[in-house]
Amino acid sequence: MDMNKKEEYNSAIINTIEITKTYRLGEREEVRALKGVSLKIQRGEFVAIMGPSGSGKSTLMNILGCLDTPTSGKYFLENIDVSKLNDNQLAEIRNKKVGFVFQTFNLLPRLDAFHNVGLPLIYSREGSKNDKKERILSSLEAVGLKGLEKHRPNELSGGERQRVAIARALVNDPSIILADEPTGNLDSRSGEEIMAIFQKLNRQGRTILLVTHELEIAKHTQKIIYLRDGIIHNFEKIKNPIDAEQKLKEMPRLENKMIENKIKQAKSV
Repeated sequence: MDMNKKEEYNSAIINTIEITKTYRLGEREEVRALKGVSLKIQRGEFVAIMGPSGSGKSTLMNILGCLDTPTSGKYFLENIDVSKLNDNQLAEIRNKKVGFVFQTFNLLPRLDAFHNVGLPLIYSREGSKNDKKERILSSLEAVGLKGLEKHRPNELSGGERQRVAIARALVNDPSIILADEPTGNLDSRSGEEIMAIFQKLNRQGRTILLVTHELEIAKHTQKIIYLRDGIIHNFEKIKNPIDAEQKLKEMPRLENKMIENKIKQAKSV
């Protein structure tokens, strides 16, 4: 292998080679969810995956997150071939290298923010009790929740709950963050605040993969991968990603303008 190819291979934190996934429905019927997907995600990239329902987005994310394995093909995560690992090995890789953020937050209602963020550390043998406490507090501070450690999910807004979920994804210092429709249950402002956090984390060197059906959200990233019928249909490099912080500054003016328009419409009736 020449040095340029070797360097490119080593910098690809995710590398899939012709991965397929086939599900059996009964004895005769098969569903081919993925049909030979090859992609590389470089360390430090912020990438969106888009596609209609049934395109294979969720299946691909499950494989990239080590929640499932491909039927055929290879998947290298930080140069480790995880495509043939058993369930226990996948669980270990998942806990160390992958941070998950879900649309529905997946927080335990009886636990406060501090203990929800600390859940992944239960399975970690690394670090003392004080070290783990510092990691939890640092993760909460990174998402702007310092001072809300003792609040339970029902005492937090939707945006704050998603921040807790992001802090939980960060606490084990993962290699990649996988976010599945992270703004889907949020209003426009809260969604933009979440994207601002992701952009900040990416500027700090985090590798982030985001699944979304909203093109506006996808345009906050550096690259969009379009899936259709289980194959990669297109790649789009975003030359000028939407700056979430800048958009948040403009939002009050946009909201005021919308209110003015509603008043004008009401008067004209």
